[in-house]
Amino acid sequence: MILSSNPEMKIFTGNAHPSLASDICGYLGVELGNAKVSSFPDGETFVKIDDNIRGRDVFIIQPTCPPTNQNLMELLIMVDAARRASAARITAVIPFFGYARQDRKDQPRVPITAKLVANLLVAAGVNRVLTMDLHAQQLQGFFDIPVDHLHALPVMVEHIRQLDIPDLIVVSPDVGGVKMASAYATALGTRLAIVVKQRKSATETEASHIIGEVEGKNVLIVDDLTETAGTITSAARMLRKNGARDIYAGISHTILTDLAVERLKGSELKELISTNSVPARLSIGDRVTSLSVAGLLGEGIRRIHDDESVSSLFEVKPKS
Repeated sequence: MILSSNPEMKIFTGNAHPSLASDICGYLGVELGNAKVSSFPDGETFVKIDDNIRGRDVFIIQPTCPPTNQNLMELLIMVDAARRASAARITAVIPFFGYARQDRKDQPRVPITAKLVANLLVAAGVNRVLTMDLHAQQLQGFFDIPVDHLHALPVMVEHIRQLDIPDLIVVSPDVGGVKMASAYATALGTRLAIVVKQRKSATETEASHIIGEVEGKNVLIVDDLTETAGTITSAARMLRKNGARDIYAGISHTILTDLAVERLKGSELKELISTNSVPARLSIGDRVTSLSVAGLLGEGIRRIHDDESVSSLFEVKPKS
């Protein structure tokens, strides 16, 4: 879509994560747009945008975290409202993209819900998507519109470097996360190890063996998402049995269930480092650190608005 010369930026949010939207607006030095997002007594979502957005460059910030269906419907209805109000362009800013794990047919007669959600967003009127650390990068191909895929790595690596952890090695908690873990290892100037796991059920996994040497090392387990914390706590136990010293976890999105909180409280982890891509779970002790991605997302929004490169945000200089 071709925009008029430098249209005004307008940013709105639903009820999923208003504090993150406020922080992003603070970074950009703009006011959060006025929109009413509420529910009728029967549960239907109602949206009314109170600002004039005709010809504006509109950004709607809404992670589709739990309650996933409610937050997704709010986003779709807000997009429809903006489209019908003649916005010049609508960018859906989805810090956490729900349904991303349903990206293929791994059983007979099951849906590919990630593709369905992509279709719904486009049908509603989204012109562009800005998201962060998709569960599978190929999800970008589900869209027929531009997708800017950011990574929490620069924010995470900056914090980890400040911790100045000696003898650090990066660990992938499963084979599927090797590419992500390799990027962290390169940025931190260290080596990589892999925990091989077996999934017993939707909520339980078991680490079976380790590829690489972790004895006497401090380790950083990196992953894009944890919901029940089964993978990282099982990996931490295996790493401890194999002689690892302090064990850290760097997770982009922490969608913590009650089961996850209990597992983390009794885990071998010294610190869980995550981001505020979704609202923080109530306190689970002082071993949890939440890093703000408001600056990262805000810079992505600014560059999209100004038609500048977004890919340079991925760049992290390797540790010298």
